[in-house]
Amino acid sequence: MTKTTIIDYEHDGKVFEAYVAAPTLDRARPAVMICHAWAGRGEHEEAIANRLAELGYVGIALDLYGKGVRGQSNEECLALMTPLTENRALLQDRLKQAITAVHRQDYVQADNTVIAGYCFGGLCALDAARSNAPVLGAASFHGLLGKPDNLDGQKISAKIIIFHGFDDPMVPPQDLIAFANEMTEAGADWQIHAYGNTMHAFTNKAANDPDFGTVYSERADKRSFESFNNFLEEVLRHLS
Repeated sequence: MTKTTIIDYEHDGKVFEAYVAAPTLDRARPAVMICHAWAGRGEHEEAIANRLAELGYVGIALDLYGKGVRGQSNEECLALMTPLTENRALLQDRLKQAITAVHRQDYVQADNTVIAGYCFGGLCALDAARSNAPVLGAASFHGLLGKPDNLDGQKISAKIIIFHGFDDPMVPPQDLIAFANEMTEAGADWQIHAYGNTMHAFTNKAANDPDFGTVYSERADKRSFESFNNFLEEVLRHLS
């Protein structure tokens, strides 16, 4: 039976709240942290954390906006996300504070964690790896890929995996090439899984707005999670 709890942590005078799901909270396990999409931590990220707990991991849906802060409209979501996408150093510092809070928990193997994210959260997971936060791997699902302007020449030690819809209007194919070049220059162990006839937000069952470019794909959702599971088995050291 999955156990759940909440972690509160602070950054820059604000309180943040992460959701935790685990098979048990009485012994340390490998952990997978999930960064949320632009609306803030919600049911989608918590469902992923629960699914990871069923696989034997500690699944942790992080909060990057602040306790109780959520966007309801596209305009509100954009207003919440923009200060962090425009100040990547602030975003990276906030991520490191969240990761530190996770690593302090007795039920987490602090040296055996991966970070992942969806949409805006994909960029967050990648920036954690780019800034050499203490994680073994980073995964992005239909994430934003733009390179930060404060980390030129930084080498990346974490393993990287990208799951991307080839018809994503927010991240066109040329952005994949730019990202691949960036990862190669950083010496990263990287891979990209691109899905044909697939748009943005393909893992979110509520996504159904072709004009905006967000459409759920059951096939890409299933394929990407299976590949993500393989990635976790490769990267994380498992308990006997």
